[in-house]
Amino acid sequence: MPIKVGSKAPDFTLKSKNATGLVDVKLSENFGKKNTVLLFVPAAFTGVCTKELCDISAGMDQYAKLNATVIGLSIDTPFAQEAWAKQDKISITLVSDLNKETTKAYDVLFPMLAGIGDTAARAAFVIDKNGVVQYAEQTPTPKDLPNFDAIKATLAKLG
Repeated sequence: MPIKVGSKAPDFTLKSKNATGLVDVKLSENFGKKNTVLLFVPAAFTGVCTKELCDISAGMDQYAKLNATVIGLSIDTPFAQEAWAKQDKISITLVSDLNKETTKAYDVLFPMLAGIGDTAARAAFVIDKNGVVQYAEQTPTPKDLPNFDAIKATLAKLG
């Protein structure tokens, strides 16, 4: 079960790869400025994960209007994430949790996905400007998508 609504969101500094190279992405850099939608996805280059992040990328203006930034997290390397983003036109920030520390901190580790090893479960969190979790969901299976209507409703209430 993911960490509970009302909990202080575990901060993290994770690597992301962009055109300039590897950069650090720190969750708490948004505190005091924007709400954050944090999306955990099991693996790059997989069908459901690609659909989820492509759909989010296509609708980024909706999240911007709700004063939110969106971060996608997987256990893939930042180099694989960059290739995936380029291939599938994913425009949200992708961060690498290769050592699974953040996945464990949010309590969304999925053991032995398809027999290949532990990965992140599909999960979504809304973290407010104060760093408090306002929405938490782990989907029943990796094939299920989060409830994006509920995520947007939570963001709308936060302003």
